[in-house]
Amino acid sequence: MECGITYRSNEFVVIYKSQQVNILDFTKDYTLENEKVKLIPLTLEHVEYLLLQSDDSDIWYYLLEEGRDRIRLHEYVSHAIENRSISKEYPFVVYDKIKNMYAGTTRFYDYSEVLKVVKLGHTWYGKNFRGTHINKNCKYLLLEFAFEYLELERVGFGVHMNNKISIAAMKSIGCTKEGVLRNFIPSIDGTGRVDIVLLSMLRQEWYTSAEPRLRDKLSSKA
Repeated sequence: MECGITYRSNEFVVIYKSQQVNILDFTKDYTLENEKVKLIPLTLEHVEYLLLQSDDSDIWYYLLEEGRDRIRLHEYVSHAIENRSISKEYPFVVYDKIKNMYAGTTRFYDYSEVLKVVKLGHTWYGKNFRGTHINKNCKYLLLEFAFEYLELERVGFGVHMNNKISIAAMKSIGCTKEGVLRNFIPSIDGTGRVDIVLLSMLRQEWYTSAEPRLRDKLSSKA
């Protein structure tokens, strides 16, 4: 029988529905939450709510996926759920507790229990949620979960080389640019290929600098 586990760090609360500790169990439902945002496992039931945000070309400009209409968004969510079923990705829907609306999605992927690493990405928010409290609060909860609950050693990120806003956002929360994957994906206009910028955060960086700095930023905007 499953039981609820509440994990507290400072004023933030992460609620887990799992008895397994230190392992990302793709069969379990994790809910990450603080006073401003709530991250819930993504399901097909969320398609209707996300449709209110997804019809925005800016969301999909740097992504390989497309989810602007009902059919494509349903395929997008279905694919993410299927990848969770094969332990490839763990997708969340993001709920804004201030506006009482669903804001977008994000997910963990490329998790390795042996290497103690994971990647974080496939993140998008509706235009009314970009540049608000949403992203930093989500990143705090996800990084807290990765480093303090799963006790991972590294969280990686990959960003389209021209997505300067996302690269700057990653650096602002304490990530370090560490390299480039050359010609990794097709270009947006289909005429060639483009690079992916690699960034990461390490466990010791989270504890010594990133976590306190990010927590201060969240507190200053409370």
